[in-house]
Amino acid sequence: MPEHASILQLTGVTVLALAMGVWIAGLIRLLRAPRGGRGIRHRTEAHRRRDVLRALPRQRQAGPALESVNLTPAERDAFAGLVRQFSDGRS
Repeated sequence: MPEHASILQLTGVTVLALAMGVWIAGLIRLLRAPRGGRGIRHRTEAHRRRDVLRALPRQRQAGPALESVNLTPAERDAFAGLVRQFSDGRS
């Protein structure tokens, strides 16, 4: 045992080394674990993408229909006045 290191320091280094070993062993086991009968290494890119995004709902192919409102001339003037008021002093 080194003279300049206390027992707490040596114990701490030992605990950290053991924790790192357990973490690495778990990571290796996780990466080699089969999913659906096949290992991760043998999966195609399409399978990986589908697995990553399987929690997301399917997206609609088309967006929502566009909505429009016909404004009266008075409403158009009022809106133009608001735009001028809020953009006053800005380019």
